[in-house]
Amino acid sequence: MKDENYPDNSLFSQLIDGIKPLKQDTHHFKQPVKPKQQFEFKERQIHVDSYFSDTYQPLLPVDGPMRWINDSADKLELKRLRRGDYTPDLLLDLHGLRQAEAKLELAALIQACVKQSSICCCVMHGYGTGILKQQLPMWLAQHPKVKAFHQAPKEWGGDAALLVLIDIGEHPHRR
Repeated sequence: MKDENYPDNSLFSQLIDGIKPLKQDTHHFKQPVKPKQQFEFKERQIHVDSYFSDTYQPLLPVDGPMRWINDSADKLELKRLRRGDYTPDLLLDLHGLRQAEAKLELAALIQACVKQSSICCCVMHGYGTGILKQQLPMWLAQHPKVKAFHQAPKEWGGDAALLVLIDIGEHPHRR
């Protein structure tokens, strides 16, 4: 295509023949965006570190089924848990996990309950060597969102599981 202002493009083509284009070498100084999974893991780790201590020893029963209720909660809630009035919306199976992994999963479960407005969940620790069975009540008693927990009824795992009552805030009460 010829233009009156540019009579011959062939001269230009001859001049640039054999020239290689430069490679762009710009630097991006922004930090890379972290994937959502990595962010959620860090958030859970913060919750675990701030809520669950292995040295804290709450006052737990030595006889009968494992149970505990927060001082600010209604004592009738523990009886409702024992009778099975609450059905858990979320289940967490800790079989085969190490203590550190179990803490992360427990923190994630409590967060999920609050986020989904689930007031009851079930945590299955199993029998095994008894480490998780021993540690789980101590961790749960430390978390500010846990109102109460009781050994689960047979249909939810019996003495290898705990039913946990979660404080979800000022949401409508469900049972």
